[in-house]
Amino acid sequence: MTDIERRGAEIVVGLVATPPDYPARVTARLTAELADRLGERVDPGVRWIVREGWGEVAPRRDGGVEALLDDLAKRCADDRWDVAVCLTDLPLHTARVPLVAHASARRRAAVVSLPALGLRQLRGVRAIVPDLVGRLLTDVGDERVPAAGWAPAELASRVAVIRRMVGGDDAGELGYVASRLIGRARLLTGMVRANRPGRALLGLSKLLVGAFGTAAFALTTSTIWQMGDALGRIRLAVIMVLGLAALVAWLIVAHDLWEKPDRETPAELARLFNLGTILTLTLATAVSYAVLFAGTVLAAALLIDTSVLEQTLQRPAHVTDYLTLAWIISSLATVGGAIGSGLENEETVRAAAYGYHPEPAGWRDETDG
Repeated sequence: MTDIERRGAEIVVGLVATPPDYPARVTARLTAELADRLGERVDPGVRWIVREGWGEVAPRRDGGVEALLDDLAKRCADDRWDVAVCLTDLPLHTARVPLVAHASARRRAAVVSLPALGLRQLRGVRAIVPDLVGRLLTDVGDERVPAAGWAPAELASRVAVIRRMVGGDDAGELGYVASRLIGRARLLTGMVRANRPGRALLGLSKLLVGAFGTAAFALTTSTIWQMGDALGRIRLAVIMVLGLAALVAWLIVAHDLWEKPDRETPAELARLFNLGTILTLTLATAVSYAVLFAGTVLAAALLIDTSVLEQTLQRPAHVTDYLTLAWIISSLATVGGAIGSGLENEETVRAAAYGYHPEPAGWRDETDG
């Protein structure tokens, strides 16, 4: 194909978010700029058209990346896209190593696992998706764009999170994996990022209000003042950790957030889902605890006069005494707040479970020009 013919060519790239929850947010932002990036990185003479779509709300878990690629290939053929890329929040593995991306030339499709990109997921897809599209078009022999000027394995050096390429012998089946140790740590942080802990924090608003009520009542009890003064920092820290652990455990049990392995969910995937849920809830409850602690310190300073505190403790009072008092009260109030968590809206708490994806409120799917 001549350069003049190339300049008049039109290539349609489909971006699919599976499930249409957090991945849809990343897909929407990437769609707005992908055509320009493809022009810069692949071929400026081609007219790039980017289509945005949603995948299954509950994607198949047992088939791993192959199931996602098969579904994507069917979507690509039905909508007459030239190539398609799926962004998913499913943690994918190959040979027990985190899989960052997989490109299949025979299916004209590629999958990118957002959690494997770590915390900077939008930055990661901006770097990897244009190269995957260019690689796919090269491997299928599309004459509308010049062949990629780099070998498939070079993507490992072009994207920081990728350690090496695997496969390549089966008709352009290329997998890109992270490192075993750092890649797993990045995968877990990416799962927490994709699980949107801020949403879990908002879902615990009633719990926080209940804990504030418990703390306000405890502030009026002089026995608590003496107990806080008698306990050392180590014991106070242990009480705090036990309180937060009890709250997380109660939320998981009371709202049935624990993922159980079955025919559709392999044991390894269930373990990752549960770990993602625990980390998300731990982060949300830790932030709630910090807010509760700050509010209790302020309330103690306003309500408890220094002379009254000195009379109870039978010694001069200092700022550290107010902090210690707020520390033990916040820990006890957190345990009390766990009981109030049963009053939380089931839907908002269920959203903290990594494997749970609610039905989307609306459908955003582009199939026309």
